[in-house]
Amino acid sequence: MRVFLKRVFAFACIIVMMGHARADDRNKLLGVWKLVSLEYELKTTGGRITPWGEHPSGYLIFTEESRMMAIVAAEDRKAAKNDEDRAALLQTLSAYTGSYRLEQDKWITKVDICGNPALNGTEQVRSYRLNGDRLDVMTDWTPLENLPGASIRGNPIVRAILVWERVKQ
Repeated sequence: MRVFLKRVFAFACIIVMMGHARADDRNKLLGVWKLVSLEYELKTTGGRITPWGEHPSGYLIFTEESRMMAIVAAEDRKAAKNDEDRAALLQTLSAYTGSYRLEQDKWITKVDICGNPALNGTEQVRSYRLNGDRLDVMTDWTPLENLPGASIRGNPIVRAILVWERVKQ
């Protein structure tokens, strides 16, 4: 019985420490992050592309209330002059918000509102690694359907790799 109790205690300690690690990460994630880079990695070749340009812009916000918001825009976007321009602008902007939770090295967002309504109500999983004021983020593999000309290239399977930097107050 004594060995059993020691094992239960050890297991409980591990669970508590894991909870503290997630709480620590949660506190480190809180605040505003500015996009530094965005690349897509091609699953078939491992090559990387920058379809949103070399200098896309964006912000990522984590609140104490477990809400996150993200917006990313391609570089060199211009004001629309007609319906065709407006349609093209939709392909160069991504935004979503929802409540989030942490699980190991991932944050999972229950999407409330998204620029792509098909994602409303879904859970979006992002792997992350914190390194001081730098946040490296990677999405799951997915077909790249909204890239101009993607259907011609067969909707390649990609994952987005984003680098964010903490905005100092």
